Amino acid sequence: MSMSSSITIGTRGSRLALVQARTVAKEIETANPDLTVHVRVLKTRGDTDRDASLDTFGGEGVFVKELERALSSGEIDAAVHSLKDLPTILPDGLVIAAVPERVDVRDALVSRDGTGLDGLSAGARIATGSPRRRALLQHYRPDLRFMGIRGNIDTRLKKLEEAGRPPGPLGAQGPDAIVLAVAGLLRLGWADRITEPLSPDLCMPAVGQGALAIETRVDDERTLAAARNVEHLPSRQAVMAERSYLHGIGGGCHTPVGAWGRIDRDVLRLDGVLADDDGSWIVRYALHGDPEDGPGLGRRLAEAVLAKMETRS
Repeated sequence: MSMSSSITIGTRGSRLALVQARTVAKEIETANPDLTVHVRVLKTRGDTDRDASLDTFGGEGVFVKELERALSSGEIDAAVHSLKDLPTILPDGLVIAAVPERVDVRDALVSRDGTGLDGLSAGARIATGSPRRRALLQHYRPDLRFMGIRGNIDTRLKKLEEAGRPPGPLGAQGPDAIVLAVAGLLRLGWADRITEPLSPDLCMPAVGQGALAIETRVDDERTLAAARNVEHLPSRQAVMAERSYLHGIGGGCHTPVGAWGRIDRDVLRLDGVLADDDGSWIVRYALHGDPEDGPGLGRRLAEAVLAKMETRS
């Protein structure tokens, strides 16, 4: 590559998305000293329509499609996504070129008064837009009440703070706690806001949670090669197994489904969960196998979970 060589990374404009894209840009520049990486912000429908529930957008990829359109058309050379936002089937011609090292996979409870999950009063109000978090927490504590919430992490934290003030004239009460990904809070430098990280045994993470994906065009050898220099193989193996499980279940972001893959002493361990919307039933299963066989392990786990679901009494 010549000294003037540069690539452009596309990202959403939220504070977290920008931090993630800039971190990846820096990592790519460090791993490819003769390359300059530019970060370009693109608006997505998920960002511009903040008031509508995500359920009304019609399926997966609401934060992803605009970035993929710009990538396919050559406006940008790569897109950086939170991997959990990326549908399990990518558009023709696009590929996950690299998965940098994953951070903490867990969910975090952030409560207004610093009370942990077990200490929340009966009937406490939890705000989350995730069917998975809602179902798993409802299963653990059927007394909790749930409300939807949209917006970036900063917006959600602000809504929680505002909930501590007296109700307005309509008497609407805000949440007592919200649930966010630990990874997002860590990346924004807000670890101190976490009241309690939730164990994966209690609240199984979303598929790909805590991981980033660098998506490129499959025929763009230069960008592919640059991205591959920041690949973290154990992270890729774990998330590809999770994505294969999600694909096998047939779930998207509106199904209460979670998975957790990790490499432990050269063994890929994969846990999966599937729940009813209201948390009235939950099916869990775990398998382990060869890290090279992540997609196969994910498929087998999906089959086992679906079979177990059929036979539950």
